Amino acid sequence: MKPILEIKHVSKKYTINHSGQTGYLSLRDSFSNLFKFNKSGNKETFYALDDLTFDIYPGDSLGVIGKNGAGKSTLLKVLSKITPPSSGSILSRGRIASLLEVGTGFHPELTGRENVYLNGSILGLKKSEIEKHFDAIVDFSGIEQFIDTPLKHYSSGMQLRLAFAVAAHLEPEILIIDEVLAVGDAEFQKKCIGKMEDVSKSGRTILFVSHNMAAIESLCNKGILLSKGKLIDQGPCREITNKYISLNASDVKGENGVLLVKQHDTSSKIVCKIELLVDDRLSSIAYMGCQFKVNVHFASDELLDYPLLGVIVRDINGMPVMGINNKMYKGNVAAGPLREGIMTMEIPYLQLMSGFYSLDIRMGNGYKDIHVLNDCLTFQVEAAKVAPDGILLDEKLNKFFMKDVYWTVS
Repeated sequence: MKPILEIKHVSKKYTINHSGQTGYLSLRDSFSNLFKFNKSGNKETFYALDDLTFDIYPGDSLGVIGKNGAGKSTLLKVLSKITPPSSGSILSRGRIASLLEVGTGFHPELTGRENVYLNGSILGLKKSEIEKHFDAIVDFSGIEQFIDTPLKHYSSGMQLRLAFAVAAHLEPEILIIDEVLAVGDAEFQKKCIGKMEDVSKSGRTILFVSHNMAAIESLCNKGILLSKGKLIDQGPCREITNKYISLNASDVKGENGVLLVKQHDTSSKIVCKIELLVDDRLSSIAYMGCQFKVNVHFASDELLDYPLLGVIVRDINGMPVMGINNKMYKGNVAAGPLREGIMTMEIPYLQLMSGFYSLDIRMGNGYKDIHVLNDCLTFQVEAAKVAPDGILLDEKLNKFFMKDVYWTVS
């Protein structure tokens, strides 16, 4: 089978000018600059893409993964022919539809209806082909009431709905979707993911950029990992997302489960040290079902009538998965007015699934926060077997770990 997209040694180079010249140049300025000596030190060459080579096959759902600035959006723009590569070649064996930025490919003065036909024409479709899908596009977008209103009066969410509906319903062989879906509401995002799954099952090819690893894994069967414009790895989607997560967590905050907090302003910084204990041992590596403790050492210039410790656990995407304080659950009583001490949060068995997590610590007095430390310490949770024969929980179905579940048959 021949690849539907062949990317061979593709690079995209930009020149950054450090001369301090800003704004647009007049014709006179541009002409006079031809005779000026340009110091090479005033310019810097930057590679947004650096010698990328890989193939995409019909029916592939490819997740494009990487940190901000990795080159993901530039790659999609090059593949969509919005911007040409500086070097290398791209061979496409199918019609491409892309959704990169809100409003891209739309004309603000035209109505929604006219923009549907405009986009279809750009994709090379005949009017009869566009008409065949028109009702489905309008129904999916949910903007039937405004379909004959000029696009300039649409909100960004309405534009996104229409743009995605057009891109997904006009049956391109290759559908390219950038992080732009984050603009939509949760219900619409779910609807879009469902439609992209339908597109994938129909044998068409999808390229999908997102920082949401769960969305990537649910939709894509393959992945590529980019970093600073270079292709780091490619392969099965789960392997690539795991590698991305492990690379993100390589700069672990806190060594061996201990973080010493530097004090700059003692009046508002009362946390001195944070410790993670796994089965009563200092460690930044936990496992599903372990005993998990967070010790917070504090010292305050003023008496704390009701020392309050809040702990927020976030996943690799920065989304909170747990947020509690010592006014909840057992032991939620004040120890009396204190200036210093150690507050401990203990979870008898950790219910987090495997992955990388970070902690926010909020130390205060009563309901008043005094010292807030966001994303201050990272830790890893390793998978644990839940049955004697070594069965692991399916992480696509489980978002938290249950240590003991009992079954009866009668």
